[in-house]
Amino acid sequence: MLRQQDVGHRVVVRRIVGVTGERTLFTDALGELVDLTETDLTLATDKGTVRVPLREVHRAKRVPPARRPRAAAVIALELAADEAWPAPVRSRLGGWILRAADNWTGRANSALAVGDPDRPLDAAIDAVVRWYTDRGQRPLINAPMPLAAPVNAALDERGWTARPLTLVQTAPLAPLLAAPARSDLPLVDLADTPTDAWYAMVAEHKGTLPGTALRILNGVPEKVFAHVRDADGDLIAVARGAVTGPDRWLGLSLLQTAPAARRRGLAQHVMRAVAGWATQRGATHAYLQVEERNTPAVALYGRLGFSTHHTYLTREAPPVT
Repeated sequence: MLRQQDVGHRVVVRRIVGVTGERTLFTDALGELVDLTETDLTLATDKGTVRVPLREVHRAKRVPPARRPRAAAVIALELAADEAWPAPVRSRLGGWILRAADNWTGRANSALAVGDPDRPLDAAIDAVVRWYTDRGQRPLINAPMPLAAPVNAALDERGWTARPLTLVQTAPLAPLLAAPARSDLPLVDLADTPTDAWYAMVAEHKGTLPGTALRILNGVPEKVFAHVRDADGDLIAVARGAVTGPDRWLGLSLLQTAPAARRRGLAQHVMRAVAGWATQRGATHAYLQVEERNTPAVALYGRLGFSTHHTYLTREAPPVT
């Protein structure tokens, strides 16, 4: 049977689906184990999320990953993403990066567990706890999978909980740029700095933006803020792009469309414009981060050519009693 240490790994589950006469009927599901409770397990499969009651599980086991990227590729992409979302307070623990930003976003307020922390794993976790506790914040660790499987196993033993699984998805820029330009949609205005209306639209999704948030959003040398306005001048779509890392990754974030303007192709329209800006700066591929449970967004990005490069779990320390 599967254990908590298998969360984030590829598994196969044989499920009992019925009985015909004296014959038991089975079906198999293959995917990434994203949750395991006392009653159910949840898989992220190519066809979507599947929840299976444990009472229906006949057999389950971990299987080799499907063409997983090399560890070095995961680390390089995670470091590029960290550079694109720069927490103002930072420290190093060997290869790990400790980040704080007044609790605005998990990415900027978690220890990025990539590389060697330069000490035994238990001592590294203790150091993370002290660092965040000294700043009055709940300790968080960002654990890319399956690279950080040992970290996740150690955190399981300590009773750390997990936020929803995040997919780090990538796509080449060429297909985005090859899509025909939409002359029927408003122009995408690409600006070096966001307008007040841009901030307001993002705040509707991310909550009030503290000063720290503005420092993160503007703290990258090569970044762009996309604005799309309707005929009345009202903002109907926004996004942020940043090019970072030696591999010149384009990081796409905060892609939003006003509810009244959805299902018109604005997401692809905005991405195409940002992709054009990024290619002028040497980028050939883009990445974005999306929660696995956000099925509409995952489906949209799939249609635009994005696929999962790797995943990560944001782990939370148990509350101090």
